[in-house]
Amino acid sequence: MSDKSKKAVLFFKDGTSFIGKGFGATGKTSGEVVFSTSMVGYTESLTDPSYKGQILTFTYPMIGNYGVPKNELNLGIPLYFESDNIQVQGLVVHELCFEPFHWASTRTLDKWLSDEGVPGIYGIDTRRLTKKLRTHGAMLGMLQVFNSTEEPDFETLLKDCSNIVDPHQTDLVRAVSVKQPCRYNVNGKLSVVLIDCGTKFSIIRSLLKRGISVIRVPYDTSADEILSYNPDGVIVSNGPGDPKRNTKTIEAVRVLAEKIPLMGICLGAQILALAFGADTYKLKFGHRSQNQPALDLTSTRCYITIQNHSYAINTETLNQTPLEPWYINPNDKTTEGVRHKTKPVFAVQWHPEASPGPHDTEILFDKFKKAMEAK
Repeated sequence: MSDKSKKAVLFFKDGTSFIGKGFGATGKTSGEVVFSTSMVGYTESLTDPSYKGQILTFTYPMIGNYGVPKNELNLGIPLYFESDNIQVQGLVVHELCFEPFHWASTRTLDKWLSDEGVPGIYGIDTRRLTKKLRTHGAMLGMLQVFNSTEEPDFETLLKDCSNIVDPHQTDLVRAVSVKQPCRYNVNGKLSVVLIDCGTKFSIIRSLLKRGISVIRVPYDTSADEILSYNPDGVIVSNGPGDPKRNTKTIEAVRVLAEKIPLMGICLGAQILALAFGADTYKLKFGHRSQNQPALDLTSTRCYITIQNHSYAINTETLNQTPLEPWYINPNDKTTEGVRHKTKPVFAVQWHPEASPGPHDTEILFDKFKKAMEAK
């Protein structure tokens, strides 16, 4: 039975507060407060390792209406989730559904967050919050859910807010990367080493669907060790945080991109750019939605994509590298994809594996498979 009497507060160090009702776990959490305009796919978003260190706000007015499915396994990985557990620090919604209806639902969103120790707040003006984040940029905040007998102490919250650690200054990728190499579909005709910087399971699913063997390795695995697997290609996955902190991954990619077909996804695109000497920068409030356009500069075809990233590639710095802009975002002209001028090496800033989101660009996995077959 859900306890609807819990109070909750989302607080910022400038003194701005959002008072609502609490759900999920009681307790206090902090992180970078960001927003997503996605209408569906909250189970996939909450388990996306790219959200590590962040308090996620959904702008869609009601969340939780189709519940949470059972964590079933398929080919050794969860069927519906993008990692083994919830990755966000906290969740912010306007209206929370306590009575979901879906054939696959086994528990409510409230129960899921409670089971995994993640606090949430609902009943606040998420439009006001989103406008604040769009104006000031993603901000560090603190979320606290109180039990039914507690009251918020705003002086303590303000004091605690001044001591929040910026998650982008910590080693977020280390926290979400696999600790030991693991394999999927060992009998595939082609094999890929997946450098796990916080990979979504849908990337692995997309490869397995194409009959490819996957060797998933920690983010700091050296180029020599990766090449010792004799793979047909390498994929650098998505993940959280500042790409410049991943110096070992950048060093490995610098070597690998000269020797083998390579594909980067989201953080992997930023790492590829850094490996060739380009620069990256932090976006004001990031791209997080299922309807971001990506314009192919070659064909002028525009694809609708799902994105979840805080950083982008500095387009001007690509001029001194062997990489060239491939896709741009028509909304803000940021670089959404790059490719090597002479080698089978490319990367995109969005998620071609979708989950949630459109599957329009899943063809990029087919493009990568062809590059490996031609190797």
